[in-house]
Amino acid sequence: MRMLRVLLFSWPLLVTCRAARAQAAAPAEPADNCGKLASLSIPNATVTSAQTYAAGKFVGPRQAFTGADLSAFYSKLPAFCRVVVQARPTPDSDIAVEIWMPQTGWNGRLQGLGNGGFAGLIDTHELGAAMARGYAATATDAGHAGSPIDATWALGHPEKVIDFGHRGIHEMTRVAKAVIQQYYGSVPHHSYFAACSDGGREALMEAQRYPADYDGILAGAPANYWTGLLSLAAADTRALTASAATFIPPAKIPAIAHAVAAACDKLDGVSDGILNDPRQCRFDPATIQCKAGEDTDQCLTSNQVESLQFLYSGLHDANGRLLFPGYLPGAEEGPGGWGTWITGPAPGRSLMAAFGGGYFSYMVYGKPDWDVKSFSPDTSMKAAREKTSDALDAINPDLAAFRARGGKLVLYHGWNDPAIPALNTVNYYGSVVDRMGQAEVDSFARLYMVPGMQHCAGGPGPDTFGQSAAWNPDPKLNARSALENWVEKGSAPGIIIASKVSGGDPDGPVTMTRPLCPYPQVAQYKGSGDSARAENFVCAVPRK
Repeated sequence: MRMLRVLLFSWPLLVTCRAARAQAAAPAEPADNCGKLASLSIPNATVTSAQTYAAGKFVGPRQAFTGADLSAFYSKLPAFCRVVVQARPTPDSDIAVEIWMPQTGWNGRLQGLGNGGFAGLIDTHELGAAMARGYAATATDAGHAGSPIDATWALGHPEKVIDFGHRGIHEMTRVAKAVIQQYYGSVPHHSYFAACSDGGREALMEAQRYPADYDGILAGAPANYWTGLLSLAAADTRALTASAATFIPPAKIPAIAHAVAAACDKLDGVSDGILNDPRQCRFDPATIQCKAGEDTDQCLTSNQVESLQFLYSGLHDANGRLLFPGYLPGAEEGPGGWGTWITGPAPGRSLMAAFGGGYFSYMVYGKPDWDVKSFSPDTSMKAAREKTSDALDAINPDLAAFRARGGKLVLYHGWNDPAIPALNTVNYYGSVVDRMGQAEVDSFARLYMVPGMQHCAGGPGPDTFGQSAAWNPDPKLNARSALENWVEKGSAPGIIIASKVSGGDPDGPVTMTRPLCPYPQVAQYKGSGDSARAENFVCAVPRK
């Protein structure tokens, strides 16, 4: 979503077995037996449809999140077998799963795909893009149908909350592997999962709870500390709607963005509208406070200054202890910026207001009329943890089981994400290092922080590096390819070059490149040359 997605082996044996699988003959092409899959017996699941589509003949829905017309995209798809399954691990479960398998040219891999927001949709664009590249691809609605900003389905359905939290993706994976084995006559030789946002949370759930499901996981901007994130959303909404005076209107967002740039843009040695590491920015909202009796779009009133300071500071309890990090300055402007996610077009109309309100109304308190003004960092977050943490939070730093079976994890997050504070991912990665040790973590996990990128994509910085349907097989340009190289060839990813393309079109001309460095390194400008070209930067650990 661009705006709004333990088996213990000895390491030598694991490498030997995987090398043997990789060298094995390509999977045999199936006869056109797709229709026969309709009678496939899968425990706690029912195949509802199994159909072959000739090349270019599939007619499907619009793009799941944007509503864009995908007719031209569908017309270019190769022949494939589409299987639809309903998984019911509990009497109250109803998990829709789709598996798309190329009729010819299967590369022997499974590509699992995730969701965004509260899920409820299956992204046929991502399914088709992966299938067209030779993968058997699978996706799910995570147990309910509806808009990804709607949580009404959760009211009175605790099993559906569990399905959304983690069971739906695991069931999707279990079902997909059974269908693939029946269709091709063999299981995937490697399985991968890639998703962003709630999908990043799902990705970490897989690594933590179901370490045998996937060999490689790409987790973007994970909403993994769900109770903390949605508590922050409620707290921010309460602060912005406390009165008419506390709201920051869209017309004032550019003034904030320009003030941040003036204060911090040159800290990295380049004036380009990108904060290379916004943690170094010490922007004080009081510097743009309106004079007495003044209120224009170029300044903030004293109440608005307090609101902005609250957004930056994060969520604290009554004793001042930080419960969840706040948003970092930078990339406030744009269609995927603060005006969409945090402040909104009107009081209480932002996406985070919708997520926070829906979560507490339908998942925590079970009261559709719950009022965000009653939110308390101490009592409300405590209730959220008690009610939903086990199902929804993916914060376990112990990834030993995933690592032991050879799993590889690549995390990424835009530094200027206005939906999920980037420091949340930095903190989670740090917790894994604290638990397992840096050397151990380096053997199976990488974190890439993306300067100037907003939520999963967008923003002023380079935001295309293979994390979505756009595909370049070069592992130096593509996080997915880098992950596969690590899993299948043992080649650990290093620098990945991110690109900015004109108009956001993956096939458009590249206007900027920047190296993404394995954390804690950052890209530092060499001091000369075009700052829009990656070769004029070097990765280095920042000075304390």
